[in-house]
Amino acid sequence: MKRFLQLHLLTSYPPSNVNRDDLGRPKTAVMGGANRLRISSQSLKRAWRTSDVFQQGLDGHLGTRTKQMGVKIFQDLTNAGVKESDAKKWAKDIAGQFGKLKSGKAKADDEEAVSDMPELEIEQLAHFSPEELRLIDELVAALAQRGGAPEEGELELLRKQQSAADIALFGRMLASVPKFNIEAAAQVAHAITVHKVAVENDYFTAVDDLNTGEVDRGAAHIGETEFGAGLFYLYICVDRSLLVENLGGDEALARKALAGLTEAVAKVAPKGKRNSFGSTAHAIYVLAETGDQQPRSLSVSFLKPVYGESVAEHAIGNLETMRANMDSAYDGCADAHRVMNVPAGQGSLREIIEFVQE
Repeated sequence: MKRFLQLHLLTSYPPSNVNRDDLGRPKTAVMGGANRLRISSQSLKRAWRTSDVFQQGLDGHLGTRTKQMGVKIFQDLTNAGVKESDAKKWAKDIAGQFGKLKSGKAKADDEEAVSDMPELEIEQLAHFSPEELRLIDELVAALAQRGGAPEEGELELLRKQQSAADIALFGRMLASVPKFNIEAAAQVAHAITVHKVAVENDYFTAVDDLNTGEVDRGAAHIGETEFGAGLFYLYICVDRSLLVENLGGDEALARKALAGLTEAVAKVAPKGKRNSFGSTAHAIYVLAETGDQQPRSLSVSFLKPVYGESVAEHAIGNLETMRANMDSAYDGCADAHRVMNVPAGQGSLREIIEFVQE
């Protein structure tokens, strides 16, 4: 297996706002002196990890990312007949193995509290593997059955070796127990438009269906939302050797993870304002490369914004020319590659997936 897999994708989104900033505007970045639309890597990874494509393809091999594990453990214990005082203490003992718990009662205006028992919440989002979730469930059942506190050694629940494909791909950081951190096998860039973009405003109104207009002919609601449209370039690099290592040497599971990731990145996007804009889209171009050479992004293909009516055609041309020039300058940046070019009717996603699993 060649060490690195690199994916380069072009995806066109119509007017949309799939990833918003703190003001509700589409995220942007300046590149090559021009304003571009941007989709953050965090929102992309979240969309892929929780998508039906990923969930179905890797059923049983995905983790759970939450602050509320202590609350769930408390509920499971009380449902099993454990008195609340014991359930709360034991839930703290168990959840505390995965991170520092919030200290004391949260104030009424504490926006970070996600339950009515904030003292059982972990301060940092913790990613639990299927193995760790199983051990927690087994310990909860044992505690409920015997009606006693956890014994020595029973709280050693964290596992370095695990089978969660999302943790293996995107990593895990546990600030309180760093020896159980897992380095991400996948590097995901922020998606960025290949051309300059101006964020636009949509002024809209809503009409009251029962208002006959005899007294008031005005709108029942007036609002404004911002949007942008563009062709986005996305780059992903996966260290396939590290992926196999993160999955305990299970190469078959690593291939399934690569297949699930590749299908998700081509088909799935963040859901922001999807109902308002119908912004679902599939990649129109995918370049997959494998090799042991040092990886490199091809974002430099779009340092100069693409102009003209045939933006997709020009973008694909720029990308393929830059790849060839890079190969020439550096004596080859990959050993093999496959292309899916929808506008040219070349290749298929199935062929790309087969290639990344080789």
